[in-house]
Amino acid sequence: MAQSRNNPSRGGGARGPQGRGKGSKSGPKAGFRSGPDKASGSRSGDAAGLGYSKGPGAGRGKAAGKPKAAASRKGPQKPRAFAGVDKYERRAAAIKEHGPHRRRRPKNPPVDRLEVHDENGVRLQKLMAQAGVASRRVCEEMIQDGRVSVDGEIVTELGVRVDPVLQAVHVDGMRIQTDEKLVYYAFNKPAGVVSTMEDPDGRRCVSDFLDPRKHERVFHVGRLDVETEGLLLLTNDGELTNRLTHPSYEVPKTYLVQVHGPVEKGVGNQMKQGIRLEDGDAKVDDFRLVDSTPGHVLIEVVLHSGRNRIVRRMFDAVNHPVEKLARTHVGPIAIGDQRQGTVRKLSHTEVGNLLASVGM
Repeated sequence: MAQSRNNPSRGGGARGPQGRGKGSKSGPKAGFRSGPDKASGSRSGDAAGLGYSKGPGAGRGKAAGKPKAAASRKGPQKPRAFAGVDKYERRAAAIKEHGPHRRRRPKNPPVDRLEVHDENGVRLQKLMAQAGVASRRVCEEMIQDGRVSVDGEIVTELGVRVDPVLQAVHVDGMRIQTDEKLVYYAFNKPAGVVSTMEDPDGRRCVSDFLDPRKHERVFHVGRLDVETEGLLLLTNDGELTNRLTHPSYEVPKTYLVQVHGPVEKGVGNQMKQGIRLEDGDAKVDDFRLVDSTPGHVLIEVVLHSGRNRIVRRMFDAVNHPVEKLARTHVGPIAIGDQRQGTVRKLSHTEVGNLLASVGM
């Protein structure tokens, strides 16, 4: 048995430094080659006579002299994705986490150089929004478009702060009321109500129609006699009250007058030219016939005088005593379809027009 193991004729390779490689049972017989060794041919093609070389172009497009083993160490290569996919994925993840990106606003020039800027004041666009002009974003656009002025100076920079009490803000030439403490109301006074806040004789007065829980302490602008109906303004703005009642500002007031008819021709021209009264001459700015019924005529007159019972005295002077009298307008403010005995707050537009009518 020992001799058969060492016998080379049985195919058993001798154990030596070369090991079992070439003489093992799983490989071909010792010394037999069926063809050129692929591994050795790729590495030593010149020695095998197959014409392989290591020069440029070898390996069918692979880099010259780069061994195959280097590529195998990196593992399998995945297909390369589109170059922008990762960027869009990161952007989508950022939007999902932080919300959509907002474009940064351009930096505004410093506003300290403006004389109207008050460091302790309120931002102009915020003040305008609180006054009911528009939303804050729209107010910013109006400022940048040059439609807003403060104390007569046009402001186009955002970030300007103003004092809402001391400074005047105009939008498109119209004054806006920025002081929240000032209020303005329209009262449709019925006949038989005294134009005072209190009456010692116990008659109905203006304060009887005000709810102290809803209305601030206000005062009436001018007066209407007891039997006259219509518009009476109420406010706590002292400066506006002085201007509305001062004759130099000539605020027009419109009245509907019902008199006994018919009215002779020429009465309107006579009242426009002026009528002499016991306290001086008086005239109307406009005279217009509105309607007529058998025995009655409805006339609209406009005048800016605020003297006591001036309309009644003028019609008495032309022999047409007043049967019914109602005031419908004070400057730009109209009574409209407001019910008698009610009080309503003026809108921001009405307040702006009223302030503009007296130069405020």
